[in-house]
Amino acid sequence: MALSFSQFGEIHLEFLPRIVVTPFLTYVNYLLLVPFLLLKKRLWQYILVSVLLLVVFNLLVNTYFSTGPLNRISEFTGLTDFKPLKRMSEAILAIASFSFFLLGGVMGLTKDIYKREKLSRIKEMSRKETELQFLRAQLNPHFLFNSLNSIYSLVRDKSSEAPHAVITLSELMRYMIYEAKKELVPLTKEIDYIKNFVQLQILRLSDSKNVKLRISGEYDDKLIAPLLLVPFVENAFKYGTDFQGGTYVDISLKIVSETLFFKVVNKIGPYKKDLESSGIGLENIKNRLEILFPEEHSMLITKDDGFYTVNLELQLA
Repeated sequence: MALSFSQFGEIHLEFLPRIVVTPFLTYVNYLLLVPFLLLKKRLWQYILVSVLLLVVFNLLVNTYFSTGPLNRISEFTGLTDFKPLKRMSEAILAIASFSFFLLGGVMGLTKDIYKREKLSRIKEMSRKETELQFLRAQLNPHFLFNSLNSIYSLVRDKSSEAPHAVITLSELMRYMIYEAKKELVPLTKEIDYIKNFVQLQILRLSDSKNVKLRISGEYDDKLIAPLLLVPFVENAFKYGTDFQGGTYVDISLKIVSETLFFKVVNKIGPYKKDLESSGIGLENIKNRLEILFPEEHSMLITKDDGFYTVNLELQLA
């Protein structure tokens, strides 16, 4: 015979407490046990309190809230011995209470994981910013020191190009002061910076016929990290010049779609590196590339047949 819910008669209020109190376990675990015990690495205390809570909860509910529904079922079916039904009801309640309790634990751990990931991202961003500030602080004085040496050489030789060199350096410094603090700058400004730098170097050279700078591609709408390319150019002039001022430096910059191809070749001159201070800019740029573009760049540096070559490929913003 088909049964309808209405045949059980009036719904007794004993059902309501069981529905209301069981989710209570979720919030106890989520708000109290997980943050104050489990996440504090007090594992055994967490396990003990959890077991005690579940046992006490099920005893109380079975004692005060379970007879009404079973009596209604007994009245309807005519059964006088409903121990099997009671055991089944207790088992179902135990499973339900454990499920709600487990849900609270999952919610608490998920919230903690999300919080930790957020803090980790903030710390990582702070670390990167600190590192970049440190690297820039090293790079700028290093370049300024070399540029002032170049101008000093012009002044010492009473060159008529000295005033123009000062103006060129002022343009470079303007870029360093106002643009280098930004995370990204227009590629056009970085290229202008390189042009001015090369021009400043040419002014001090007695033989610059082998200095070449070639730029191609569409780059008006491209962005790049400031002062990212100059250290390669700077080192090329520093180590590619002989004692008579003859220099071989070949610089090419090509833009293809969103990719920048940058190549710097210089002849290895007789200038010996100072192990205490040389290569600051180059080491900085390697670190900056790893920080800013860990998966979006490739760099190859080779020494072959008296030439030092840097090949950099970079995905632009």
